[in-house]
Amino acid sequence: MASPNDLQFQEFEEAAELLSADPGASTVSMSASNTPTTSAGSPGAGEDVKLDLSEDEEPQEESSELLGGQKPSGGFWTFEYYQSFFNVDTVQVLDRVKGSVMPLPGRNFIKHYLRNNPDLYGPFWICVTLVFSVAISGNLSTFFHEMGNPSYHYRPQFHRVTIAAVVIFMYAWLVPIGLWGFLTWRQGAERQTGGYSFLETVCVYGYSLFIYIPTSILWIIPFEWLQWTLILVAMLISGSVLVLTFWPVVRDDTKVMAVATVVIIVILHTLLAIGCKLYFFQSSVHAGPPTTTNPPIHTTLVVKPH
Repeated sequence: MASPNDLQFQEFEEAAELLSADPGASTVSMSASNTPTTSAGSPGAGEDVKLDLSEDEEPQEESSELLGGQKPSGGFWTFEYYQSFFNVDTVQVLDRVKGSVMPLPGRNFIKHYLRNNPDLYGPFWICVTLVFSVAISGNLSTFFHEMGNPSYHYRPQFHRVTIAAVVIFMYAWLVPIGLWGFLTWRQGAERQTGGYSFLETVCVYGYSLFIYIPTSILWIIPFEWLQWTLILVAMLISGSVLVLTFWPVVRDDTKVMAVATVVIIVILHTLLAIGCKLYFFQSSVHAGPPTTTNPPIHTTLVVKPH
């Protein structure tokens, strides 16, 4: 029987050095050159004994996949499918708004600002803001124009909000749908490639309407010449964004078809601006029913002799 004095603790110098060099290591490698072999399959001389202390390999792999930016994919009936359309930050939206009000020759809005990442966040809020700015500014313009008229009684016209919403959202969706379908058909007929997607087309039209928000606010100034000047400037800026964006796609088509496509784009854009100006910012409004003046009544006095 061994006495307590015979008990000795063996120090593993190599293991201590490894742990001191890398305290967070999950695997400890020790030299077993001095360890005798007692049975088959046990470590022999010169072999390394590795103690695996890691127990959470699978969770680490899962977390690395999430940190890698992998997005779940789903069908169009899932929320994740539409969530990707709003995956933009404030800096990107402001940069695209700046590009829609400062069109430069040779700079394509889709190539320079969207960069294969179109969104619906900016176009949606631009359309909503434009609806309320047009409707509210139209009511204020009517009020300022008729301020000195004693027979005018102000009545808020809330139906203008509904009309503005229908017109603006129909333009922002139906026109891009028609244009995208037409360009897709022409590219298939001419065996062309390099067109824009449907989402990119909608995104361009949505951001092109931003210039009309400050323009509609300035329309409350009751000067007809100033209103028409502002609308011409807005149409020039907004139309330039569309022409510079879609001309590289249609120019490979026949000359007549390319010019006709650009002209139709400009005409539809012009009709939207002029239509809003004539309907929401009328120069004269009949506040009430016309007053009628009764003709004077002439009486004749007849004197009968007695």
